[in-house]
Amino acid sequence: MIEPSQVRRKIAIPLISPRRAAGTLRHRSVHRAALASFVFVASAASVCFADTQVGATLPPAPSVLYGDLFVAVQTAQIYPDQKTFVDATPNADPAAIVQLYEQQKNNPGFSLASFVNQYFTPPSEPVITPPANQTLREHINWLWPALTRTTTSAPPNSSLIPLPKPYVVPGGRFREGYYWDTWFTMLGLQEAGREDLVDNMLDNFAYEIDTFGHIPNGNRTYYLDRSQPPFFSYMVTLAAKVEGGKVYQKYLPALRKEYAYWMQGADSTKPGDATRNVVVMPDHTVLNRYWDELDTPRDESYLEDVKTAQQATGRSPNEVYRELRATAESGWDFSSRWFGDNMTLATVRTTSIIPVDLNSLMFHLETTIARGCGETRDVRCVGEFAERAAKRAMGINRYLWNAKGYYGDYDWQLAKPRENKTAAMLYPLFVGAAWPERARKTARQVQSTLLQPGGLVTTTYNTTQQWDAPNGWAPLHWIAVEGLKRYGHDALAQQIGTRFLADVKGVYASDRKLVEKYVVEGAGTGGGGGGEYPLQDGFGWTNGVTLKLLDLYSPGE
Repeated sequence: MIEPSQVRRKIAIPLISPRRAAGTLRHRSVHRAALASFVFVASAASVCFADTQVGATLPPAPSVLYGDLFVAVQTAQIYPDQKTFVDATPNADPAAIVQLYEQQKNNPGFSLASFVNQYFTPPSEPVITPPANQTLREHINWLWPALTRTTTSAPPNSSLIPLPKPYVVPGGRFREGYYWDTWFTMLGLQEAGREDLVDNMLDNFAYEIDTFGHIPNGNRTYYLDRSQPPFFSYMVTLAAKVEGGKVYQKYLPALRKEYAYWMQGADSTKPGDATRNVVVMPDHTVLNRYWDELDTPRDESYLEDVKTAQQATGRSPNEVYRELRATAESGWDFSSRWFGDNMTLATVRTTSIIPVDLNSLMFHLETTIARGCGETRDVRCVGEFAERAAKRAMGINRYLWNAKGYYGDYDWQLAKPRENKTAAMLYPLFVGAAWPERARKTARQVQSTLLQPGGLVTTTYNTTQQWDAPNGWAPLHWIAVEGLKRYGHDALAQQIGTRFLADVKGVYASDRKLVEKYVVEGAGTGGGGGGEYPLQDGFGWTNGVTLKLLDLYSPGE
């Protein structure tokens, strides 16, 4: 048997850029080809095993780094959660581990589980034990340090991407920072007087935009091929509330670079076609969709994606994988909102859908860039982005208004509105792109179809997916409250906010924790379910929104 230390002296692994790593993975056959390029013997070669530092070239994603070993581990479900292996740290050089696996896998009595336990260290699961008798507010403020991470370096060949400043993670299985989660977390941090963390996370995102050209889904190598709902402009606006207009000027280059990422191909795409995140409508209106660079199973959900593709009759696996990945970029993974038949994950068609939330956020990004250009007295830029925002608002009200009385998504390939009534209908109100009469009609639809005893239900379909009934989510409640208040529907906003707050209080009273999502139908007093993983505790965005709702509707608590 060859010891890892013996192999380590002979094997070198070329580290590759995140962009190249994202483009390397295509099919399992490519895994083998990639493996051949990663593993080579060079007697004179030396290998550096130092930690990955901020700014260093990153290793490939685990699916590329381990090839067939990765497929074997995820298929065998060595860990109950597919995310565990891709967050694990190798105990030896990855090429050495792969070579040992190839040598041993066909031996009598070979145990894949024992092999993985020997050569990988799974991520630690910190136990958070709060003091007794904390109020809800005290508990949230106590949690901030427990959820804060400083990772200016990462273990060798870890999937973790180092960041220059401290940041807050959601909690539970989510051991890294997440893009759209962070804005809702920042709301609470600012309420708690932690402007330092707000600024730190803004700097981290600006660093990621500068380094990768966009903000990844999360700071893991396997998230680099996609982004998430673009809330960076809202983060800048949040900081500017305290720190003034200089914040717009400071982050203007990052805002413009993120906008360029989302708008790639806008100038070269023909009407009626799409390129990456851009869709150009027949009348030349430019809108956006969710997209992912890859068409392979997600590293963190490999087996789930393979099974979904097997259930998708008449569709190529790669088509399904692209759709699943695009849905992960939406943050609503998964929901009837993206399904062709409104019920079945295997009918997912996210890239065919122009989402009302994404285009509302792009409207805010355009207006924020105009504001930043105003701070720098760049009159031409102000005019350009004010015009872009105006055209976006017209596009929202043309294509993302359903004649039945609410804002919603549009299927650009079928050239018709989606009929799903979802909590995303409130985004045009939230960003100020809604027409007043349409805002009133949307509020009426929310009250009649989505309002439940425990708050706002995410959709009207119960599919066992987590972004469907009976679940409600903190971020969507804050979008609703702010959007309705903006258009003068304060009573409905208060109904939604206080009902959800009561739900959060109920779970905290019984379980002494905040969770990722809640059941809002029926009694509305329990943690939510469904989806690919168990209910997670923590929880960053619930903490942030709860503090805002407490200050708004229960200031004495």
